[in-house]
Amino acid sequence: MAEQTTGPILVPILGDQLTRDLASLRGRAKDDTVILMMEVWDEATYVKHHKQKIVLIFSAMRHFAAELRQAGWTVDYVQLTDPDNAGSFTGEVARAIERHNPRAVHIVEAGEWRVQQSIEEWPDKFDCNVEILPDDRFVSSIAEFREWAEDRDSLRMEFFYREMRRKTGLLMDGDKPAGGEWNYDSENRKPPKEGLAAPQRPLFEPDAITQECIDLVEEKFADHFGSLDSFRWPVTRDQAEKAADAFFAERLECFGPYQDAMVHGQDDLFHSMLSTSINLGLLDPLELCQRAEQAYKDGKAPLNSVEGFIRQIIGWREYVRGFYWLQMPHLRRANALNAQRGLPEFFWTGETDMRCLADCIRSTRDNAHAHHIQRLMVLGNFCLIAGISPREVQDWYLVVYADAYEWVELPNVAAMVLYADGGELASKPYAASGNYINKMSNYCSDCAYSVSKKTGEGACPFNALYWHFMDRHRDTLEANHRIGRIYSNWDRMGEEKQAAYLETAEAFLEALEAANKGWARKP
Repeated sequence: MAEQTTGPILVPILGDQLTRDLASLRGRAKDDTVILMMEVWDEATYVKHHKQKIVLIFSAMRHFAAELRQAGWTVDYVQLTDPDNAGSFTGEVARAIERHNPRAVHIVEAGEWRVQQSIEEWPDKFDCNVEILPDDRFVSSIAEFREWAEDRDSLRMEFFYREMRRKTGLLMDGDKPAGGEWNYDSENRKPPKEGLAAPQRPLFEPDAITQECIDLVEEKFADHFGSLDSFRWPVTRDQAEKAADAFFAERLECFGPYQDAMVHGQDDLFHSMLSTSINLGLLDPLELCQRAEQAYKDGKAPLNSVEGFIRQIIGWREYVRGFYWLQMPHLRRANALNAQRGLPEFFWTGETDMRCLADCIRSTRDNAHAHHIQRLMVLGNFCLIAGISPREVQDWYLVVYADAYEWVELPNVAAMVLYADGGELASKPYAASGNYINKMSNYCSDCAYSVSKKTGEGACPFNALYWHFMDRHRDTLEANHRIGRIYSNWDRMGEEKQAAYLETAEAFLEALEAANKGWARKP
């Protein structure tokens, strides 16, 4: 095929690439470029995404397209309801090539494995040059992570995080960490005190563009999970920056100490609520880390809060992205603990007497959000110790959270939450009894179950499920140095007490399965 020398450069921009400094736009001449943005059915429906998630992405895309046009770019925008919508990225790029006859297609690599597989087929499908550019919005490239991971016995985030600190210079005093420690997580585990509440985060009323998206989703995706009544997410860079300003001014100071706390009805507490904007591309994660560092230098936020925030971004976020690309596609199939139970119906309805789960699912339904400890130590902990199928849990998390893209969701759920990878990512399963939830929340005080009761009717289900989990996976877990001593405690209980735990757990699981019979909803 002779290389085409006439026509513009076609630049497809995906829904999580809403960044003006995107590699495919940087240095491009506006009069020689056609930007293609696409709302496609495949992406809206490959799982039945939360209604707010679809509105958020479509509205942010439409606002971004308007901003680009105002800045002088030519934007070819395909809406979901366009009569000739091809339904897929590949189909829409093919149609755009027919319309614009470009000499080349330049696209930034996709964040998700399945989308990238499609993009990598484009050079063979299209009669023009296709250039796939690395996504340089991350501190670490995929190649850099692979090089770091090569020949390591274990891939622990903490050591990767230190490399990212050194590379960025964030919170560094020369070659030493600020304050003398790399990690202040031990100072960030305060339980909630009576009446703990945080300032209200900024809420953004839907404008005409967002309202159009709300109406579209209510019409076309009426059977999807979630409510749109409280949709108030930032959908533009300006709004996202206002949300960031409010976090740094009002909540960063207390973010560290209370980042693991859970309070009934206080859905946000001191969390930044910026992950949706970061993952869309509206905010630069490194800039946010630099702002946090400056707050520490200016004496406006303590080191433990600032370090905790920075670790979440250049540590954990960067790490799970690298881990995802290293482990795909087999991570999707991982099930080291052979968990087979179906996802309970109440994960969709919220109808459970376990107050912690009910509150986390309510927030998930109403806000398309729950903070990381709710996701890990309530919702995820339950799925782990109850033996719920990883594929069903993974799909649920991907469906219900507005900030969920597979590259960030899958490692967190499969490897961190469910230990389905057998410990490649996490050094131990994050299993806990009701005592942890009672310590870090106020959920247990008004629950139908008693957290202080260990077995029998009315006992907190987490208590018996925890020991049932430990007992059934003893052969796998006992050698783990971080949890091996737990089996000494189990053995000291004696057969009668052990039997009570196991019988209580089995009765609960049997009731769960009975309630799930006939429940056919799948994401």
